Amino acid sequence: MNMEDRIARINELYHKSQAEGLSEEELAEQKRLRAEYVASVRANLRSQLDNIDIENPDGTIENLGKKFGRK
Repeated sequence: MNMEDRIARINELYHKSQAEGLSEEELAEQKRLRAEYVASVRANLRSQLDNIDIENPDGTIENLGKKFGRK
């Protein structure tokens, strides 16, 4: 299941919860899908932040990922 499919399913479950409520299985699925989505967003953001280089006043280039540690 790719990310677009996961987002679509999260939205389906949300709309169903507003209209008629969710079963226990659907609540568990919704929670799992939301956790996967948040983990993916965090990983993408961390990857972007780790690739930022800054130029110090003395002219040296410093990678923030290396400076603050990639985890």
